[in-house]
This record gives sequence, C-alpha cells and structure tokens, in this order.
Amino acid sequence: MAGKDMSEFCAPEVDHYISQALTQRLERTNAILRQQTGRWHRRQNKFSKLWQETEVTVRLVISYFDWIWRHSCLGTTAAQRADLTDRPWTWNDIATYPTLL
Repeated sequence: MAGKDMSEFCAPEVDHYISQALTQRLERTNAILRQQTGRWHRRQNKFSKLWQETEVTVRLVISYFDWIWRHSCLGTTAAQRADLTDRPWTWNDIATYPTLL
C-alpha cells in the first residue's frame, strides 16, 4: 500500500473529517489504554507477544470504561449517557452477558 492514495480504497461518500474534539477524544482513549494495560510497552513484563492477548485486554479495558467506570462529575457511565443501560454494570454483568463469540 506504500505510495498509494487511500481515497481509491474508500467509498466516494466517505468524508474523512476529524475535528479537534474528536482528535482529543481519540488521544485520551489511547492514553487510557496505554496507562491501564501496558501491552505496548516493550520493556515491561506485561508486554504482549500475542495479538490475541492484546485484543482481549483492550476489549476488557474499553468495556470497563464504557459500562462500569462512573464519571466523577456526572456520576454515570458512558453506556448510561448513551441510553444503553439504566445502571452501571459490574464485572459479573460483563462476564455473563451473552455474546456471539
């Protein structure tokens, strides 16, 4: 893919617009993942050599911040603010939620 224009791989109606607010949100999410997991730090014991381990860890961290972690000022989780649930979840809720995987 080196040297190729990526627009030929995207549908014409896709507009790649990244605002400052979206960039800040992406950077904050990246910082949370790096701080909480350490899977990308090569000089640590928890460095992942297998992609599957990293994928599971990232899913758990994102699930925690979306469904369990309460915002300190708002007192609600991200899932509650998105009207996906009426209460904060527990680890048991996440572990026993039926999935297709």
